[in-house]
Amino acid sequence: MDNKRKYVIPGDVVTTGPFRPEQNVILEGDKIISTTIGISEIYDDSVKVIPLTGKYIPKINDLVIGKVISHSSLSWELDINSCYVGFLPAQDVFGRDFSAHADELTSKLKSGDLVAARIANFDRTRDPLVTISDRDLGKIDSGDLVKISPSKVPRLIGKRGSMIQMIEMATNAAVTIGQNGWVVVSCETPEGLLKAKKAIEMINEKAHVANLTDQVKEMLEIKDDES
Repeated sequence: MDNKRKYVIPGDVVTTGPFRPEQNVILEGDKIISTTIGISEIYDDSVKVIPLTGKYIPKINDLVIGKVISHSSLSWELDINSCYVGFLPAQDVFGRDFSAHADELTSKLKSGDLVAARIANFDRTRDPLVTISDRDLGKIDSGDLVKISPSKVPRLIGKRGSMIQMIEMATNAAVTIGQNGWVVVSCETPEGLLKAKKAIEMINEKAHVANLTDQVKEMLEIKDDES
């Protein structure tokens, strides 16, 4: 039985045989056919396709924010707001001479921890490998997580970083933006934190609006003569 997850488009045959069609698949004769773009999954006797809409599709070198879901003796698994799971090898954190018994993985990262990571390797057939071995990457110790649609990330960043700089300046917040739509905001004042989060949520909801920058400015109470 082929339990491999694979990338499918509408009309693709996911599998044949005595399976129960669950989500986003239909049965035609003995073929189970996908009705959407997504990742097919066969589990026990059921077949489903997890749709890709609104989910992040990894790209090599992307900065992402991940949440640790679990670990084996050799790696952590990160939720990266994708239908794929990010794999962070223990070697990446403990160094080359890592031995699975000597080092307790949970001493460095445990379930629920947030991590800034980069996609190191990815092709659609298997889950992406992530790394935290660059400067500015690694465990995120403080801040609030705000989730937006991955497709709205370019609007949040703005042309040459203009939008995010404006938000940071006006609120004194530090914002880390994952390409996967997860954003971490930290600020020394609760007011600044609230305002920055509000601005980010506003961009998520109104990314299609033409005068978005003006609306964000107004919300942040930025006077035009200051800029």
